[in-house]
Amino acid sequence: MKSKKPVHIILLGSLILFGVTLGVLLLVNYFLQELDVLTVFITSLGVGVFSFLIFFLFVERFINDKIRLLYRVIRKGKTEEQEHTQISMADDVIGKAAKETEDWAQERQREISKLKEQAAFRREFLGNLAHELKTPVFSIQGYILTLLEGGLEDESVNRKFLERASFATERITSILQDLDEITDMEVNRFQMNIERFDLVKLTNDIIESTEVSSREKEVCVKLHKQYDPIYVKGDKSRIAQVLTNLILNSINYGEKGGETIVRFYPMDDVIMTEVSDNGPGISEKDIPRLFERFYRVEQSRNRNEGGSGLGLAICKHIIESHGQNINVQSTVGVGSTFSFTLEKA
Repeated sequence: MKSKKPVHIILLGSLILFGVTLGVLLLVNYFLQELDVLTVFITSLGVGVFSFLIFFLFVERFINDKIRLLYRVIRKGKTEEQEHTQISMADDVIGKAAKETEDWAQERQREISKLKEQAAFRREFLGNLAHELKTPVFSIQGYILTLLEGGLEDESVNRKFLERASFATERITSILQDLDEITDMEVNRFQMNIERFDLVKLTNDIIESTEVSSREKEVCVKLHKQYDPIYVKGDKSRIAQVLTNLILNSINYGEKGGETIVRFYPMDDVIMTEVSDNGPGISEKDIPRLFERFYRVEQSRNRNEGGSGLGLAICKHIIESHGQNINVQSTVGVGSTFSFTLEKA
């Protein structure tokens, strides 16, 4: 088996040189003049040892100068001590350099793949943002032009068009506010007010606040049963935002005559909250991207509901800011269940 260590290669070369020198001196001894056998052997051995030391020092210096330069390129976060570490010729230097170079190349490939994914996400995000803003902006532009071209004097259309323009403006404001909020969350610029509160009471309050929407959509929203108070730790206003978003989503995208049920489950030191509906459900391919900004299921239909497309992304950031998780399970034609955990108080 071939050795990969440079010291073995140098040693082999020195032995060959020792053998050649010994052979030459023996030939000189045989054909030209007689030499002492001990002198022949010592001279050959000296040549071999001298060549070993010379090559060892020069090759080691070459490797320390050249391969350490390669290490400096492919290693990250080295300490000062690592910078001055000498590379031993007794080690498998070439093998280590090849291994580290391969690892470095694989890491760069992963970084390139990640950058490509981020670039694709950025393009998709900008496209979605433009699409979200384009519809209300064009609506406002159309209403204003109609009013300027004579509609302002027509009492049958002026107020109606102004109300529609106002609604489109509110939609733009909602999108920008949500976008600003999620940006603050991503860079940890928002403050949380952690307190102890009753999760059951908060949920009942939110169900009552969504009563008008649920009545219009003919969706029944209720707790699974009568619960005793359940106290958790968290930012009450932020958790209210999460519950409101999940319940309104189940109402807006649910089936007419359907129902939304909220359940609570104690699990060790956390409480899991489930918001379930019997709506159309979400296909398996859409679930992994459901919490992305502006990602929508059945986009053409859902945009008519007037949401900003950022609600679930904000929910995810809020729950993860509490050190907890939010998940979704869904079956097409059966319904969806969103669940998140909170720490018990």
